Amino acid sequence: MATVIVENIIASAIIADSLDIKFIAEKIPDFKYTPEEFSGLSIKLDSPKTAVLILPSGKLICTGGKNVEDVAESIKFVAEKIKKSGIKLKPRTKMIIHNMIVSTNLNKELHLSSLSKALMLDHADYEPEKFPGLIYKIDEMQVIILLFSSGKLVCQGAKTVEDSKKAIEIMKEKLTSVGAL
Repeated sequence: MATVIVENIIASAIIADSLDIKFIAEKIPDFKYTPEEFSGLSIKLDSPKTAVLILPSGKLICTGGKNVEDVAESIKFVAEKIKKSGIKLKPRTKMIIHNMIVSTNLNKELHLSSLSKALMLDHADYEPEKFPGLIYKIDEMQVIILLFSSGKLVCQGAKTVEDSKKAIEIMKEKLTSVGAL
């Protein structure tokens, strides 16, 4: 199997029933607060290299993680910062992964126009004037595969690396069955 690279993980956790964003912004200057642009707070972390949004609803959203451990660490770090400002948080929070974006290289150039016809039109969408890749939906997994003529493949929508790999294998089987691989 080709090497699969995790490009981005998007996850959330609910740390409180609600948060006083203005109070937190005053207490913790590390958080970016621009209420005219966004009703929540944000912070970019250097290690691990992620970004976390803090919403008034009590939800944290983390993006940019390359592995689940980095995402969990980022959420925990931000929650601890908020807790240290004197805000009471839920005793336990569950992190939920919403989307994992992974990529791989098939090491073969693909003729996307031919593929779009061969891969059943209801699952494949190829409009090069709008987007340079072929979009293929694997409905049973709720995953989208982006294929590029360079042979690069991007999988988005999976919740685990294993599901991403499974979706990539399904795509490779379909490409093999139509003679593209």
